[in-house]
Amino acid sequence: MSDGDVFHEIFRHRPHHISEMSPGNIKGVDLHEGEWGTVGSVIVWEFFHDGKPKVAKEVIEAIDEEKKSVCFKVIEGDIFEPYKTFLITVHVDTHGEENVVTWTFHYEKLNENAPDPDGFMEFCLNVTKDIETHHLPKTN
Repeated sequence: MSDGDVFHEIFRHRPHHISEMSPGNIKGVDLHEGEWGTVGSVIVWEFFHDGKPKVAKEVIEAIDEEKKSVCFKVIEGDIFEPYKTFLITVHVDTHGEENVVTWTFHYEKLNENAPDPDGFMEFCLNVTKDIETHHLPKTN
């Protein structure tokens, strides 16, 4: 299994393990409806952002095994407040030994004063780095 496969598998089947890989960012991930790794399942993320505990309730909107992508639709929580809609897609592109993780946000602001989610993107990148560090081969 390549690193890209591992990353996709974590977000699809075991997001509840991310708190072990990125404890400074993710407090916990709980399944509220459905089964891990299935479209329509509802997951609640407890995390730390801007130094504060936050919550996001998400539905797994789509899974594409071939493209190694998972799309989450945020339906409740702190990051959802300034937006009408908020979709998060995490996609892994594998080219030989190279793996590129891409985070895409599709969102509609409640009004023009709502902020762009730049800080949340930085948060997602930090979680990605923690997962990568956790799975890098350990050297003696």
